[in-house]
Amino acid sequence: QVQLVESGGGLVQAGGSLKLSCAASTNIFRFNTMGWYRQTPGKERELVAGISGGGITKYESSVKGRFTISRDRTKNTVYLQMNSLKPEDTAVYYCNAQDFLHAYWGQGTQVTVSS
Repeated sequence: QVQLVESGGGLVQAGGSLKLSCAASTNIFRFNTMGWYRQTPGKERELVAGISGGGITKYESSVKGRFTISRDRTKNTVYLQMNSLKPEDTAVYYCNAQDFLHAYWGQGTQVTVSS
C-alpha cells in the first residue's frame, strides 16, 4: 500500500513563502508522474505543479514563476516551494502520484495566505 504524507502547510502573510513536502512510502522511481493539486470549498481539485519520471515539470498558469516543484529520490520526497504567496493560493494542497495502474493521494495540508 502506497502512502503519501504531506507536511509544511500553515498560515502565512501575503508575499511570504512556504515549502510543502510529500514523503512517499515507496521508491518514487515507480511513478510516472508526481504532482501537487489544490482544492477550495465548492471547487474541483486542480493541478498546481507536476513532475514526470524524466524530470519534466509543468505548472498551472497562475503559479508560474512563483512555485517550484522538485524531488529528492534519495528521500523519496517531492517538494513544492511556494514564493510570493497570494490570498488566492489559500487551499488544501494534495500530493499525487501515478503509476500505470493507480493514482495515489495524500491526506492534504492546509495552506492559508492572509492579506
